[in-house]
Amino acid sequence: MVTTTSAPARIQIPREIWILVGSAFVIALGYGIVSPVLPAYARSFDVGVAAASVIVSAFAFFRLVFAPAGGELVSRLGERPVYLTGLVIVAASSFATAFAQSYVQLLLFRGLGGIGSTMFTISAMALLVRLAPPGARGRVSSTYASAFLIGGMIGPVLGGLLGGLGLHTPFIVYGVALLVAALVVGVGLGGARLRPADDGVERDVMTLSEAWASPVYRAALASGVANGWTNFGVRMAVLPLLATAVLDRPWVAGATLAIGAVGTAATLQFSGRLADRVGRRPLVIVGLVVMGVAMALLGLAQHRSVSVGLGLVILLGLSAISGVGAGFVNPAQQAALADVVGRERNGGRVLSTFQMAQDGGAIIGPILIGLVADGLGFGVAFLVTGLVCLSGVVPWLRAPEPLTHHGGPLAGPMS
Repeated sequence: MVTTTSAPARIQIPREIWILVGSAFVIALGYGIVSPVLPAYARSFDVGVAAASVIVSAFAFFRLVFAPAGGELVSRLGERPVYLTGLVIVAASSFATAFAQSYVQLLLFRGLGGIGSTMFTISAMALLVRLAPPGARGRVSSTYASAFLIGGMIGPVLGGLLGGLGLHTPFIVYGVALLVAALVVGVGLGGARLRPADDGVERDVMTLSEAWASPVYRAALASGVANGWTNFGVRMAVLPLLATAVLDRPWVAGATLAIGAVGTAATLQFSGRLADRVGRRPLVIVGLVVMGVAMALLGLAQHRSVSVGLGLVILLGLSAISGVGAGFVNPAQQAALADVVGRERNGGRVLSTFQMAQDGGAIIGPILIGLVADGLGFGVAFLVTGLVCLSGVVPWLRAPEPLTHHGGPLAGPMS
């Protein structure tokens, strides 16, 4: 007797997830729209380069400082209201920024935007944890990250065009886009099964000590710092300076960042599904190793024995490879956090602590690596960056696979 077995059904991504993905694209698009004009807008208030740079950093600084409060709000009020409030705050901040009358006002309004940003970032992470099917968490994370990345790539192009209509125009467009996103999310998630905070039932909140007891969470914090330091910090702030040192042409820095983003975007198309099939741990480890080795070798692009042409090839090639590493790390890391928290618990405090770790690395990394570059050169600076990235691997070597430890067996209906 011959028996046949049907192929496992593909796990469908819920409609609410797609709404969050669309919102992520709009948010990243808007952030990209204002990013190319913000420094020039700050300089229009007759301040120097350092003061203009503070405006850019203020957003990230307020995100970091407000993260604990953001996590507490999610724990107390729920994900959806905090997400919507965060979007509205950033929209109001963007409108106010467009009509700032002084440098101090600009600094204040931009900082308030960072508060709103951390509110919707943490609540979005919590919503993805709550709504994503356990067997598709990697795919959901990569889809969400892809939307953010693509929006971030398109935004600066539109921002440059809108800047021609006046430096305040991109901020108005960003504010309108955020209000539209808030409206769509508010309506689209109105029926989501999120256990409202006012249902008379005390919510099951995961404490930070409970999460810390998990070696997976401790590993995620370590890799979060390493990833933030390398991918969101040094890669964005110091790598363009290396590109300029290799070949002092305006297009080189942009091309270096763009090709890294392309490497990440290409990898995200399959890394999420891979994380759901083979596990989170292998992808985080491989991603950190690939990214760390590529970053450590980037200093060779400026070595005195390397010609300008070869240096440019090394720069662009290693930037693309580091982007591939980031594409492996991000969805697997996010899925591992979701495995730890689970669908039935509120992980606002746990997720905000992870966000602080990643933001902290992104803020501190460029500063310290910049000092190393000034004193010892780009070669040593990027070698140190690579070692920091590789250090994030160590806790994962001792952590169990979260997909089997927290999220059920590896076997199952994967896409």
